Amino acid sequence: MASITIRNLDEVVKMRLRIRAAEHSRSMEEEARCILREVLDRQRPQTLADIALEMFGQEHGVELDSPPPADPREPPSFDESSTPMSSPN
Repeated sequence: MASITIRNLDEVVKMRLRIRAAEHSRSMEEEARCILREVLDRQRPQTLADIALEMFGQEHGVELDSPPPADPREPPSFDESSTPMSSPN
């Protein structure tokens, strides 16, 4: 596992980290790892579908139904009689 050192940390930030760690029964180091993991997981690139689900999904009281599939189109005809042919020069 990798490790990092954080220099010049404000005393207020350190105190808040210590309090938050104690509230969660963790060490300050474990609390910092959890905070970093939580924040970075939230910032993962999302698809438009992920964003829509997050904004309008089941947690927010809205159900999104998939639209029914469209009727299949008639396949193109490749009969020689149905396509205009240009005359060779």
